[in-house]
Amino acid sequence: MLHRRRWCAVVYSRATARQSTAPGHRANPPDRIGHDGTVDVTWEENHRSFCVIADLVAGGGAAVLSGAGLSTESGIPDYRGPTGLARQAVPMTYQAFTGGEEARRRYWARSHLGWRHIAHAQPNAGHHAVASLERAGLLAGIITQNVDGLHQAAGAAAVTDLHGSLHQVICLSCGARSSRVSLDARLRDANPGWAAAAAAVNPAAVNPDGDAVVSAAAISSFAVAGCLDCGGMLKPDVVFFGENVPPARVAACYTLVERARSLIVLGSSLTVMSGLRYVRHAAKLGLPVAIVNQGATRGDSYAAVTLDAPLGQTLTDLVGRLSVVP
Repeated sequence: MLHRRRWCAVVYSRATARQSTAPGHRANPPDRIGHDGTVDVTWEENHRSFCVIADLVAGGGAAVLSGAGLSTESGIPDYRGPTGLARQAVPMTYQAFTGGEEARRRYWARSHLGWRHIAHAQPNAGHHAVASLERAGLLAGIITQNVDGLHQAAGAAAVTDLHGSLHQVICLSCGARSSRVSLDARLRDANPGWAAAAAAVNPAAVNPDGDAVVSAAAISSFAVAGCLDCGGMLKPDVVFFGENVPPARVAACYTLVERARSLIVLGSSLTVMSGLRYVRHAAKLGLPVAIVNQGATRGDSYAAVTLDAPLGQTLTDLVGRLSVVP
């Protein structure tokens, strides 16, 4: 045990900007020994939490629940974490989207510009680490609240897209699904002057759902495309705010948690019930819950261990700790 703790501490000290597990606390970078010769308590708390998480994953059968915080290192801002705090954009709701033509025009105009930033985003070290853990047989499965497809792009296979995927669109009239790539080509043809505008979009102004900031004047001239099969209303195949996750998908995620040995939350504030319910369910079943996130979460009271830390480096260290082949 002593050797493992020491080795774990050495690995964990490589990670940057480590912070306390206490909600709201922000610590200095963790030097193990302070200038006065005393042990840094924050550092000790963090490396103990890291080792507990490593032990849970090493036991196998871990279910992963990931959120927007896992994708920020790929250049996709989150809604509530450190990269989302200064952003004022309000996410599109299902009620607004289906309730009026102007709301749909505004959504598709903004999304048309923001989509290419999502489409060109690459998996980061955290995504690759999760895929490595899956290939090593340590995961029961992955539930992601993200709609960016980066888990799959990193090579993960058993992924449930809880909130859908921006890479598909669905017709609300006939139910036909098609690729976002083909819709993007149709929108480019229908709006030939928008290519230059897209190049000028600041990635920091793009939401996790691909929504970008566009002027009202530009929106008014945007041409929206309909379904190729029936001419009906197209919607990205994602769960908007105010929309319910399909019941079969909800049930499948509950089943995944029930057959897991632990639940590991990565980069989610758990603010919305669609993710928090699985944390509550795991806790009710007596499964250990571990949360790695930058900032406090709504699920902290259900967790056996929490770690406030950057996801990419922490998960990379975890893969190294478990001697998993990347």
